Amino acid sequence: MKTVSMSGSLRESVGKKDAKLQRSEGRIPCVLYGGKEQYKFVADEKSFAQIVFTPDSFFIKLTLDGKVHDCVLKDIQYHPVSDTILHADFIEFEMDKPLTMSVPVQFTGNAPGLIKGGQLIKKFRKLNIRALPADMPEAVVIDISELDIDQKIIISEVPQEKFKILEKPERYIIAIRPTRVTATTEPGAEGAAAAPAK
Repeated sequence: MKTVSMSGSLRESVGKKDAKLQRSEGRIPCVLYGGKEQYKFVADEKSFAQIVFTPDSFFIKLTLDGKVHDCVLKDIQYHPVSDTILHADFIEFEMDKPLTMSVPVQFTGNAPGLIKGGQLIKKFRKLNIRALPADMPEAVVIDISELDIDQKIIISEVPQEKFKILEKPERYIIAIRPTRVTATTEPGAEGAAAAPAK
């Protein structure tokens, strides 16, 4: 898993008035929990660009008051109109304890069903994964090189030796559905279309 570094400053005061002031000065109110202590702090709004505006997931080394905390971004709140960041929650983890993260899905291979004109349906772009930090994958890679029309890949078919996908086993991740193009290219379709009307 990729790791990025961030730093923050512990908040001397809390409340809506202080939070509004921090945001006006380009800082985001945040909370770090999951460890022995909970920390309320602010971080530079610009530092979020490296972890928010990307499909990737990251471990974060967060420096607060000279101490480094291993954590991940757990939740983020946006303004309903402007989409600016209002608040962020981070959760601290330990290397010897399992961690839950949202990890992107990547697809490899050329699906025969797509070559035939089928429509690719992606049900998940990210999956919730539980694993030890050392075993947490950067992405769940799925091979679609044998996926044909009217076929799908479900959760239970994904190898999960070092991690566990926290979704129902029968849910599908990706599927290929037939289209009008595939219907007209089926055997006998051309002959049927060319038959004279009675």
